[in-house]
Amino acid sequence: MSHNHTNRSNPINHIPYLQRCVEISAMARGAGNTPFGALLVNREGEIVLEQGNIEITESNCTGHAETTLMAAASKAFAKAELWEFTLYTSVEPCAMCSGSIYWGNVGTVVYGISEKKLAEMTGDNEQNPTLDLPCRVVFAQGNKPIQVIGPIPEVESSIIAVHEGYWI
Repeated sequence: MSHNHTNRSNPINHIPYLQRCVEISAMARGAGNTPFGALLVNREGEIVLEQGNIEITESNCTGHAETTLMAAASKAFAKAELWEFTLYTSVEPCAMCSGSIYWGNVGTVVYGISEKKLAEMTGDNEQNPTLDLPCRVVFAQGNKPIQVIGPIPEVESSIIAVHEGYWI
């Protein structure tokens, strides 16, 4: 399997995709879930899947946006194709989500705010017992060169705004 990222050679404006993740996270919150959103972009730059968190409304402990998105992506696309795709997410993928991205074979991940920043907001809230395990560390333990881009300061305030008042 090739591990070349064809999309690395072209400068990509990540902001619109991350802004859409913020909108998805707001919809997830509005539906009664935790405020997280993710989407998948093909090598042509088209959004092919979107997913908000469904953990609470579906009573699914693995219902994080990225893991749920990867379950759908693995059914819809071949692994070789997914390697050329980019997963965008409002918040850095947790260890579980990083694992699903790794096993699903997406080659690039872009996130808005770090898991450390999220932990500052959630504190000891039992709904989000954040692991201090950055996605780069998870990916580094594997044998694929998954590209990680983030955090992206330009979207931090809009991501934080969706979380405000949630983790009290």
